Amino acid sequence: MIELSLMFQIDWLEVKEVLFSLNEGFIKSLEIFVLTLLGAVPLGLVIAFGSMSGIGIVRWFNKFLVWVIRGTPLMLQLLIIYYGPGIILGNNWWGSGATGRFIAAMIAFILNYACYFSEIYRGGIEGIPKGQYEAGEVLGMTKSQIFFKVVLLQVIKRIIPPMGNEIITLVKDTSLVRVIAVYELMWNGQDFIKSEGIIWPMFFTGIYYLLFSGLLTLFLGWLEKKMDYFKV
Repeated sequence: MIELSLMFQIDWLEVKEVLFSLNEGFIKSLEIFVLTLLGAVPLGLVIAFGSMSGIGIVRWFNKFLVWVIRGTPLMLQLLIIYYGPGIILGNNWWGSGATGRFIAAMIAFILNYACYFSEIYRGGIEGIPKGQYEAGEVLGMTKSQIFFKVVLLQVIKRIIPPMGNEIITLVKDTSLVRVIAVYELMWNGQDFIKSEGIIWPMFFTGIYYLLFSGLLTLFLGWLEKKMDYFKV
């Protein structure tokens, strides 16, 4: 009981040190979050087009890729991408430094979320009534003009809720990079249990995730309301 009470005891002299460490970890988590979205949002659209391609080999390759990525845990993908080249090929592409681990993590995250986004894109695109395309053709618009000027904005309106869910999930998934020793928010919070035997920094860690997710939820709700003029 005494040891348990000590784990929950807050030494206010350590609060500044804890917050400094958590802030460093949060910056790294935020970096992973932003870079993942910057890479996965456009790549997901490319994969979606591939899944709808009229070329059979392209379509089936993309569908197979999406099936594999969506059917296996992100943690497993992180481990395979980082350790796989060294174990299978005998050549560690990434090196043992922090930069290599971070690059491997970003490749895994971007590929994983691009595949999830691609299915959301595909569902949004295929859900647009064919009459929209036919109306554009009657007006003499090209296929690219119809897609970007007529279809795309309606697709954005449709996909905001499911995309929002994936984006909120991404906030929490950033904690998975600790399995390949990328020092993000969760790692820094958990480190105090190992080094100091105190658990209260983990509650602070939860507050960081809650506040960030809350701000994103408010932003996504605002964005959805801004798109209300699209009645699809």
